[in-house]
Amino acid sequence: MAHEQIIFITGSTDGLGRRIAERLSQPGTHILLHGRDRNRGQEVAASILEAGGTASFFQADFSSLAEVHRLATAVIAAHLHLDALVNNAGIADFHGPRRESGDGFELNFAVNYLAPFLLTHLLKPILGIERPSRIVNVAAAGQVPIDFDNVMLTRDYDGRRACAQSKLANIMHAFDLAQELDPSRVTANALHPATFMDTAMVRATGFTPVNSINTGADAVLALLTRPDLGGKSGLYFDGQREAKANEQAYDAHARRQLQDLSFNLLRKALAPSFSGMAPSLNNGRSRNAG
Repeated sequence: MAHEQIIFITGSTDGLGRRIAERLSQPGTHILLHGRDRNRGQEVAASILEAGGTASFFQADFSSLAEVHRLATAVIAAHLHLDALVNNAGIADFHGPRRESGDGFELNFAVNYLAPFLLTHLLKPILGIERPSRIVNVAAAGQVPIDFDNVMLTRDYDGRRACAQSKLANIMHAFDLAQELDPSRVTANALHPATFMDTAMVRATGFTPVNSINTGADAVLALLTRPDLGGKSGLYFDGQREAKANEQAYDAHARRQLQDLSFNLLRKALAPSFSGMAPSLNNGRSRNAG
């Protein structure tokens, strides 16, 4: 008898993430929910249960890499395998002055990129165990190249640029995962789900919604379930259409710079507990990185 599917969706207590979770809920599938607010997470889990599905909630604030590490540890302790990981959680801190995470990193870069980078790295041992797994990085069409001399934008800060470079980093991360992981076991792709979906985050940035949440959910679900995408990895989609990301995503040297920077930042932030994490963090080279 086949074991149930386990699907982990970060940022799934509201907006796009919640809609994906609700639409994936069915007998034989267990949804792992994530968010900062425990009450909201438990409410979503209860609503999924009432609809005939099953779900459990994991709390973590992605502005803290220590909390991300605890999250990964909790998921691994609770589940022996993952069938899918949707890196959806993120912010759009466009307005106001530059802000930093508790670890001292520019907030958009920390929450949108470094947190899922660490989470995915730590969860890789339970992906593709029982059957092929899929990783989906939710990015955006708005992308700007990363300036490796000013990644944290301590000079000439612009909130939209900060968000856009973090989303490009998500895509570069997916492309690196595709190089590292055997696509017959684990695929990694990225997408822009839809333009200005009708979510609280979009409204908070001052934009008028253009697409429904279901339009974005359709695109993510396609990457998770389309049979023709089995074994296909390292792709970027605009909605449900394969597309081209910013050219820096295809620059192997830039991706190597980003990967090296990322592991160095993780070592810096997690230094107090680094001894226990060193083996996994030092295993960051992709098989085709050279």
